[in-house]
Amino acid sequence: MNGKGKVKAFLPFYLFTLLLFSTACSNISEDERLIYVKPAPVNRQVLIEDFTGQRCVNCPNASDEIVRLQQQYGAENIIAVAIHSGPLAFYTNNRFLGLRTETGDEYYDYWKVEYQPAGMVDRHEVVGFSSWGAMIHDELQKTASVEIVIGADQENGSLKLTTTIKGIDGDTSGKLQLWIVEDNITAFQLMPDGTRNDEYVHQHVFRAAVNGTWGEDLSVREGETVSRSHVMKLSDDWKTDNLSVVAFVYDQTGVRQVARMKLMNS
Repeated sequence: MNGKGKVKAFLPFYLFTLLLFSTACSNISEDERLIYVKPAPVNRQVLIEDFTGQRCVNCPNASDEIVRLQQQYGAENIIAVAIHSGPLAFYTNNRFLGLRTETGDEYYDYWKVEYQPAGMVDRHEVVGFSSWGAMIHDELQKTASVEIVIGADQENGSLKLTTTIKGIDGDTSGKLQLWIVEDNITAFQLMPDGTRNDEYVHQHVFRAAVNGTWGEDLSVREGETVSRSHVMKLSDDWKTDNLSVVAFVYDQTGVRQVARMKLMNS
């Protein structure tokens, strides 16, 4: 047989072999073909819970420290909430606008705050503000286990929230907490030099918990996405353009991730 004859004899066998392998591959189940791809890491944000009060002369120093830390690490990475609570805070009266809340007092009592200013970084121990910087540095080195995306819509004085949580690094079981905070509130504050400043501008003031004092149970697996919806009536005392939503996931080890979204951008 010449060379051309060999080629002609080989081609049918070659085509048959290709068809055989092609048919065999199509019998592999779809689940066996999928390869799990780990979600991309996301930036880690850090939560500061600042227990403060308008009659606390040193509390403006803690506020200044928060500004410094946000300048150092980026305001988008350091999310602070000023929780006016305890004996150095007060409720609104006939003379002054007070920023104290009953929920804030619950946090103050639960965490056994012994002095002010004091706070927690990612729900670790309550410490003075001079220790926040080192703790924040350590927290920023950790990997975020979830990604949080907040969506909001306002209608007839009500806030409709959709919070989406995606598992990023391992499975996470804990609590989802949603807070309303307000910036640029002009109100009385005692200052470090002992004077009273009636034009002091308070930032990131805790106003209310959307989904209860301690949030709601949450469980999300790596690669999974969970969404939660909430509706809340906004107080007439709040200026909508100054409001933000702070959402964070925490468990017994601390805060796993936190996000903040200004409502004026919603």
